[in-house]
Amino acid sequence: MAREVLVDVLMVGGAVFMFLASLGILRMPDLYTRMSATSKAATLGSGLVMLAAAVYFNEFSITVRVLAIIVFLLLTVPVAAHMIARAAYFDGVPLWEGTVMDELRGHYSRVDHRLESEVVPSTEAVVPEGEEGDDFTA
Repeated sequence: MAREVLVDVLMVGGAVFMFLASLGILRMPDLYTRMSATSKAATLGSGLVMLAAAVYFNEFSITVRVLAIIVFLLLTVPVAAHMIARAAYFDGVPLWEGTVMDELRGHYSRVDHRLESEVVPSTEAVVPEGEEGDDFTA
């Protein structure tokens, strides 16, 4: 009985996180925030569903496979999301107009995509309004 309740909780929790990931795709304003929301929530949701399968079947071989899948997801999804976002940034996919700061502007060479050791000044940099450190003033 307790195992069935645990499986139900894990399965519903995983479904909720995957649903939130799908909402992130629909509600977030640009590619970068969509990818961030989706990769984190979908990874957690998939991990919870896999964990529910391991608890449900209660076999050592299935549990080992499930843990291997979860580790694989935790290692590959963030790297893949980072690489896709980096490629999109280099391709010129625009940031949301409400973006306060572009921390990559001036750090990468657009020609060979190498990291520059010094910041290259750019006239296109987004400068936040107000003074630095006033983000949390009422």
